[in-house]
Formats: sequence, structure tokens, C-alpha cells
Amino acid sequence: MLEYRKLLANGSNLFQLTYLHASQHALELAFRGLSEVMKNRKHIIVVEDEKHLGTIVKYNLEAEGYRVTLVEEGPTALRLVRADPFSFDLMILDLMLPGMSGYTVCESLRDESILIPILILSARSLSEDRTRGFECGANQYLTKPFDLDELLARVKNLLRLHPIQSQKPPEAVPVKRQSISFGRATINFETYEVKVEEKEVKMTHKELQLLKYLADHEGRVISRQELLAEVWDMNGEMQTRSVDQFMLRLRKIFETDPGKPKHFLTVRDAGYRFVSEPPTTSDDNSLGSEPNANSDTSNSDL
Repeated sequence: MLEYRKLLANGSNLFQLTYLHASQHALELAFRGLSEVMKNRKHIIVVEDEKHLGTIVKYNLEAEGYRVTLVEEGPTALRLVRADPFSFDLMILDLMLPGMSGYTVCESLRDESILIPILILSARSLSEDRTRGFECGANQYLTKPFDLDELLARVKNLLRLHPIQSQKPPEAVPVKRQSISFGRATINFETYEVKVEEKEVKMTHKELQLLKYLADHEGRVISRQELLAEVWDMNGEMQTRSVDQFMLRLRKIFETDPGKPKHFLTVRDAGYRFVSEPPTTSDDNSLGSEPNANSDTSNSDL
């Protein structure tokens, strides 16, 4: 409104103001549409420890319109897929990896009935290597060096023949909570009343939005990308520390020991999980390291 008043003061007419408003509205709609498209793109995890090759594969897949997550170690890939088996549509997997071989990654996923399509991309070209790959549960096997067009064609074919999202069970409808109590706190989302140990606490609108989204999806691992898209209405691919900084704020408000949270948990390389009742087993937060309170605070007020 202040911007419009300045324009009026400078002699701008009503047509110009209407045009400005319409342009801003169109831009907002376009941004929301782009966020939705980004969320709906096929998501491929590339497991490759040779950085140069991994970057080339990632770049070319993104040029084809896919979302790509690049990791260099077998255990990291296994942890990411286990955290949400339906978050990826396809895995491109090297065999000679640090920490865990590609064979073991593939076998572990199949032993757990995780049916993500797997394309092995390896320099091991012997017949017994290919046979073992298929016995471990791989869907395709391509040897290095490889033709890029062939890789892209195999990716497209695998995604068409094995649509993993069609196997996804119906998502539980999020519980739309008007209030919640956990630990020392009670929160009323309708009145914006927040109390910790019966003392009123002031929170920003965005902090309450984040808390409500976590509470509505209690128990589920939620990625930073999803939180950016759903809470901030931003492109989930953006690189920002906003989510981490806001999680730190929630922990400072609600956790007895913010350094050892019991309700706002980190799942390493995957995202965050909220639980109103702390786990009774070993510290659940050992799944991931905590964001550093002294880390980069740029964009923290988004």
C-alpha cells in the first residue's frame, strides 16, 4: 500500500496502479505454479563417488526435467531411501562405493521390499558382475564408459515401466489440529496462545505455521524442501538455512535441552520429525546431527 501511495504522489494514474497490482498477482501465481511443477517432477537419486561423473549425470538429468539428489556413499543413499521409500522414483547406482558396495545397497533395499527401480552404472563389465547385479535386484545394468543418450533412454524407460508412485499407499489425511499439548507446552492455533510451563510465550506467525505443519504431520519425516514449499510457499529447490534456523527457534522455546531435543528431531540427510511423546528407546535424535546455532543465518526471517 505504501508503494501505491508513493506512485500516486508521483502522478501515477489508476491504470498504472491496477497494472502494477495485476503484475504482482500474476508473478505470485506463476511462482506458485512453478513450485507445484517442481514438486511433481520425477525425483532421481544418483549414487556416485566420482564427483566429476556424478555432476555430469546430475546436470544432464536436470536438463531433461528431473529432480536429482546426488550422494557419494552407499550408507547415505540407503538412509535417504529408507526414510521415505516413495520420495524417489529411480536410483542410479555405482557399485564401487565408500562405506558400502552398490551390491549391498541394492540387496538391502530389496530385502526390505523397497521397490524403487535401480539402474546400476558401473565400470565392472564382466558377465558375472552383471549377473550378480541382477540377482541383487537391479532392473538395468549399464557399463562405463557409457553413451549419455542411452542412459537417458534407459532412465525414461524405467520410469515408464516401474511407476513407483502407483505403488504408494494412500497418504493418511493430516490431522488439522486446533490445539496441541506436549512436554511443558500447550498451543492453541486458533487464538495463537502459546504457554510453556503456564507462562505465555510470544511467537511469530511463521513460527506457528511451521509448528502447526509439523504437528499436523506428527511422526512423519518431512524434508526441508517440503517445508519450504508448504510453509513458506517457496521453491523447494532453493538453498537456504531458513528451515534450520526456525527449527532452532522452536527447540529453544519448547525443548528442556535444545541440544538434545525430544520433540523436534533431525533425521540426517532427510529432514525433520515431530513427536509429542518422546521415543522410549535410545535417543531418536541420534539419527542426525543438529543444525548449528552459530551457522549461517542468512534468509532466516523468510
